[in-house]
Amino acid sequence: MDYTLLLQNFLLYLLGACVLVQFFYELYYFLPLAFHKDPVPQDPAALPPLSILVAAHNEVENLQELLPLLLQQDYPQPYEVILIDDRSWDGTHVLVKEYQLENPCLKLVRVKETPALMSPKKYALFLGVKAAQNEHLLFTDADCRPASDRWAQRMAGGFVGGNDIVLGVSPYMQIYGFLNHLIRFETFLTAMQYLSFAKRGKAYMGVGRNLAYTKSTFFRNKGFSSHIRSLGGDDDLFVQEAARHSTVQIMLDAESHTQSSPETKWRNWWKQKRRHMAAGRQYSGAERFRIGLFVLSNILFYIISLVLLGLQHQTPYVGVIIGARYVAVWAIYMAVARRLQDPLSWWLLPVLELGYYLNYIGIGISVLMTKKIRWK
Repeated sequence: MDYTLLLQNFLLYLLGACVLVQFFYELYYFLPLAFHKDPVPQDPAALPPLSILVAAHNEVENLQELLPLLLQQDYPQPYEVILIDDRSWDGTHVLVKEYQLENPCLKLVRVKETPALMSPKKYALFLGVKAAQNEHLLFTDADCRPASDRWAQRMAGGFVGGNDIVLGVSPYMQIYGFLNHLIRFETFLTAMQYLSFAKRGKAYMGVGRNLAYTKSTFFRNKGFSSHIRSLGGDDDLFVQEAARHSTVQIMLDAESHTQSSPETKWRNWWKQKRRHMAAGRQYSGAERFRIGLFVLSNILFYIISLVLLGLQHQTPYVGVIIGARYVAVWAIYMAVARRLQDPLSWWLLPVLELGYYLNYIGIGISVLMTKKIRWK
């Protein structure tokens, strides 16, 4: 019996199975995003009063750009902006007090010290939520910028119908360099997953750069209590837990986006992704399986493809499988990217995918070997 031939045939069947798994994700989860329509209130005056919250640690330069954009939002109802000054020493509170002279809707919450064994950002957000006067809360970060002056209005529109949680999109700005292409592709792929899963009733995360939920949802879920010591999770772990007893809406239109400045150094990006991936240790088994199966099928696709092409085993069949997979992926990725108005570089897709999954493996190994990842 030729065991080498058996192994090669097994790899060919496994390659086909990986592609079938990906087809399932593409058609069942991702494709519906391309046709998603955001809810639009018939009467903007029916939108609820809103509290916009930003936690900032030594972000005075970013706040000089962000605060005017938040204070000039075209929102038809009374709204407040709450800036949580998280142990800053760069004059953040002075800047906020200057803006308060002409903007009574701006509120300052100062955090001088974080209790031991608590995540600084989660503690800051907890104090901000407590200080909020309104039931409906909208969150972003100091280094983000609303894509329009209707950002708050469009995100708050997600509460129409009594929804408890609204997941928004927050792409990174487009600048020069391969790292920027990779960061924007990783952000796109992550957004496509968490938005499509939420649309199918399997919400497992949001991004704190553009996230909204009700105050009642926050306290019903006991805030961040179940993961208060974990560095991350103020967005993904909270949404995953709260969504079990809440209704979730997604908002895709460009006016509901925020944009963020991307990292420009590989080392800093790796630190950021390690922090995000570390929170994944606390995901439920179902979520780890759902996400892991998609990632594993893609990683195995590249490994097995390279092995079979190198062995020149059933090359025509391997070529057909690879070609069919790329046509389907390219078509659906580009359809979703157009819906999100994301300038995805289709001609770089194979390189970006390979680069993303190589980094995913490297970051995953790094997280497993690291006991603790620290915040600022």
